[in-house]
This record gives sequence, C-alpha cells and structure tokens, in this order.
Amino acid sequence: MPNEPEILVERRGTAGVITLNRPAALNAVTRGMVGTLREALTRWRDDGAVTRIIITAAGGRAFSAGGDLRQIYEAGRAGRQEESIAFWREEYALNTLIKRYPKPCVALIDGIVMGGGVGISVHGSHRLAGDRFQFAMPEVGIGFFPDVGATWFLPRLPGAIGTYLALTGERLKAADAVAVGIATHRVASARFSELVEALCGAAPVDAILAAFAEPAEPSPSPQSKSAVADFDCSIDAHRTAIDRIFAAGSVEEILALLDAEAATASCDARWAGEVAATIRAKAPLSLKIALEQMRRGSKWSFEECMRAEFRVVSRVAYGHDFYEGIRAVIIDKDNRPQWRPATLAEVTAETVERHFAPLESELVLP
Repeated sequence: MPNEPEILVERRGTAGVITLNRPAALNAVTRGMVGTLREALTRWRDDGAVTRIIITAAGGRAFSAGGDLRQIYEAGRAGRQEESIAFWREEYALNTLIKRYPKPCVALIDGIVMGGGVGISVHGSHRLAGDRFQFAMPEVGIGFFPDVGATWFLPRLPGAIGTYLALTGERLKAADAVAVGIATHRVASARFSELVEALCGAAPVDAILAAFAEPAEPSPSPQSKSAVADFDCSIDAHRTAIDRIFAAGSVEEILALLDAEAATASCDARWAGEVAATIRAKAPLSLKIALEQMRRGSKWSFEECMRAEFRVVSRVAYGHDFYEGIRAVIIDKDNRPQWRPATLAEVTAETVERHFAPLESELVLP
C-alpha cells in the first residue's frame, strides 16, 4: 500500500517482532530497512523485557528475494557506486550483529529467501521453513558473488554442498534445507500466525518450536527449471557425486568432471549434464571468485569472511558484469548477458586475487 513503512517494528509480549513489508517488491532489502533493523535489534539487545526476536515477512510469496537490485543498478549506471558500497557496509554490519546476537532470533521463512534475505535470517539462532520455502544464493548468475556471510556459512555445510550451491545458484526447498542445516525446523505455513503468538509468551523458544515442528518430508530439490518428473535432482540423490566433483580445485576441473560424468551410463549422468550447462551460463569472473570464497572461507573466522566480502564487493561495484547481469535478468529480461571476461580461461588468478586485496577503508564491524 502507498505510504506503508518498508519494515514494521513492534513489541509483543516478550518478543520484539520485525516484519519485512515490501511484498510487491518481494521484500527486497533497502538501506532504510537495514538501518531500521539494526536500530531495533540494538535497542532490544539491552532490553531485559525482550527475551527473543521474531523476523517475518508480509505477502507470502517471499521472505526476501535479496537486495534492491534496481536501486543498485541505477546508482551504478549514474556513477554513484559509493552509495551502494555504503549500503553493503551497513548490511554486513547488520549480518554480524545478528550472528553475534545474545538472544534467540527466530526467522519465519515462507516463500523465496535469497541474497540479502538470507543475510538477515541464516545467521540467527532459529530458521523455520514454511511450505513455500525456497532458498538460493544465485548471485553468480548476475555477475555478482555470494555475500551477506555466505563465505562463512556455505563452506560449513556438509561435504561440498556449499560449493555446489555457490556455483550453480540452485534452489533448496524445505526438506533439503533442514537436512543440510540452512533451516533448523520445518513448520506448516498455516501455523505461522499461531506460532508467532506462542513465541510472544514466556515459554522457552526451543520448547515452543519443538511443539510446532514437523518432519521434513523428502522433496526433489533444488528445483532447477529443467527438472522433470522422472529426474530426481535432490541433494540427497546426488550427494556422492556432489562431494566428489565439487571438491576439485578449479571451476575448469569441476566442469571437466561433470562432463565426464555426463558421458557415462551412471544414475548421475543426466544430472551432471544439467549442472554443467547451468554453470557455463554464469559469469566466469563470478564463478572463480565464488570458488575462492569457498576455499578461503572454510578456514576464516566469521569476521574475516565479512571483511573479505566487503573487499570483493568494493571492486565488483566498479566492474562491468554486475550491472550487465542485472540488465539482462532484471531490467531488459533478455537473459543474454555479455560477460567480461567472456570465458573462464580469461580470468587469471591475479584478477581474482585483486578482488580480495586490502582496502584503504576496510569494513569496521560492530
């Protein structure tokens, strides 16, 4: 509705309740929303009457589809990259605040959760997956990279699943998300309102969630557009192949292993061909940055991961691919991005390393 606030903040019983309120924009996160969230969380952190935080979203289609890419695109095309960099500086500080938060932080996720929406949910203590839950970090498909702490949490998923998600942008539905740890509980969407009321009372959060949680039924997920009824593309179905192939040392090696698998008569052959085609459509520079994140992030602290992401984003903001990706996918919707460099072979180790180099103005975390 016109003049509706982008984010609703209220105190209900023992809970601080935050509602993302841009349903027409799939609750895309703006700089104003980041500021409001950070102010509320900081205030409630020191309020003894608030014992837990609830983060939910309006509309039902999306918890949050990520950052507001149109705003970032328009700022970049107008030469105002520093505005976007200031947004990321504040967003990454918010991600860190949630990661360190001393009270239970419960995100009720129904519908799409991507990018910036992941950043304000996955770092909290409890992540609840509703019926329409769909998680993805699809940034390499728009010339960007998995940020908002993905350098930390993706490498810590079981096996090589994090690398698989980073390089393909594939979606997880509720069952796979619970299985790998992205979500902590599966709760029916119809019970979300009842659950919020219960969480606003005095009973312990874990006891309430245990009463509402349901078994995570198996689901064929991630859901690629090419998936058909006779093709099981779930994480579990291809777990052995994922762990073997995506442990390789380079994007080129991963693709070679996928191609080799696709040429066999194994049960993973069709899946491997689909995945190889998916990766080849992504931005070459983004793919190599993302793989480097996964390798380095597995050894870094959370704070080191966030500082590295700020270094990378400060370079990507002045590059070509991010704006070209937004143009192709969001603005013109021709889905024909012209990447620079155009091939993996043109992306040198030195080019990738420059994105991780220290800045004159580093990210300062709260």
